[in-house]
Amino acid sequence: MLQRLRHAEIMRRVRLSGATSVRDLASQLGVSPSTIRRDLEVLDRDGTLRRVRGGALADADDDRPFSEVAAVDEQDKEAVAARAAQLVADGEVLLLDIGTTTMRLARRLRGRRVTVVTSSLAVLDALRSDSAVELLLLGGMVRRTYHSLVGVLTEAALSQVVADRVFLGASGVRPDGQLVDTTLAEVPLKRAMIAAAEQVVLLVDRHKFPGTGALRVCGPEDIDVIVTNEGADEPTLRACAAAGAQVLLT
Repeated sequence: MLQRLRHAEIMRRVRLSGATSVRDLASQLGVSPSTIRRDLEVLDRDGTLRRVRGGALADADDDRPFSEVAAVDEQDKEAVAARAAQLVADGEVLLLDIGTTTMRLARRLRGRRVTVVTSSLAVLDALRSDSAVELLLLGGMVRRTYHSLVGVLTEAALSQVVADRVFLGASGVRPDGQLVDTTLAEVPLKRAMIAAAEQVVLLVDRHKFPGTGALRVCGPEDIDVIVTNEGADEPTLRACAAAGAQVLLT
């Protein structure tokens, strides 16, 4: 494959997934890892992607709009949100991560006597007019493309939170059960949410098993419950279950 065609294909794959690894690209394009590393260095210098250890991330300006992501796999996400809502008991303090599935969960919490703590502006929009829900919005810098708050102020606020459970999103789950994400600014917040909650519930539709992402959030041993759809990759689910996670299928 010509270099210019290979570069175009690399960019297509990185933009599609948000992040990918040198190993995956080399396998997919039929070239050596050293060739891919050289390609990524060129593309990083050009500013078309961000080279990170072991792979590459799409440039921040290439983030897909929240509304576009929300329209993908809607039925699967809605089913996951509906099942997750059944886990909630009145009086609980809930941490809701960013993401299009947690936004759908927030809609299903309307009218419930719960406290919701979040860094998601989409969750805020879903619950702002509901007097039954006690709503706490974490401070921070606005990441407009994905309707979220990020940064040191958000992390500092999370250090004061003690929640019954966190509903966590992610870019994907690797075959060995590792939870991964594509956005550098969100990873420390996800880790802080995990630390702040008694129970960690992962909300991911079936298309994220196995998933891609260059940034590790946590291992499968850190996840208590996984809510996903029938049809999710079975070996990946088995790896998570072997580490102690309860798997709930919709």
